[in-house]
Amino acid sequence: MGKSVLVLVGDEYEDLEVHYPRLRLREAGHWPVVAAAAAGTVYRGKHGYPCTSDRALHRIDPDAFAGIVLPGGWMPDKLRRDPRVLELVRAFDRSNRLVASICHGGWICISAGVVRGRRYTGSIGISDDLKNAGATWIDEPVVVDGHHVSSRGPEDLPDFCGALLKALEAG
Repeated sequence: MGKSVLVLVGDEYEDLEVHYPRLRLREAGHWPVVAAAAAGTVYRGKHGYPCTSDRALHRIDPDAFAGIVLPGGWMPDKLRRDPRVLELVRAFDRSNRLVASICHGGWICISAGVVRGRRYTGSIGISDDLKNAGATWIDEPVVVDGHHVSSRGPEDLPDFCGALLKALEAG
């Protein structure tokens, strides 16, 4: 049975890290819901691809979703400053539901305070940030630690999506 999964978006997201997981989730029978600062807004990725948000972040009830996907790009540096985004991530973490981050998406997890004591990967550019936040950084295509799934970047999307789909099936 399909599950609703939240996918965050904002200006300068990494194009593939939003669109590829959305398509894989739909192929697997799940319902990706794109959330951003405003509903119905078109956001542009780093490479120019548009993505229209389905819902506004302030209208999200985390209990209605099986997990959250945190794409990379420059977007996470802005979203991690939003208290509502951080509380959403904390809510998924507290309830042991999927928290999936790729590339710079791990910045949001760092700011939410949910990486300490966990094994994580992400862009090499945030490896020191992850370590300083108390995570054990591992340079692998995908790292699964409980309900957390993390990957390094676009080249790892097949592994990332496979692991997040497996986590959804298990959870």
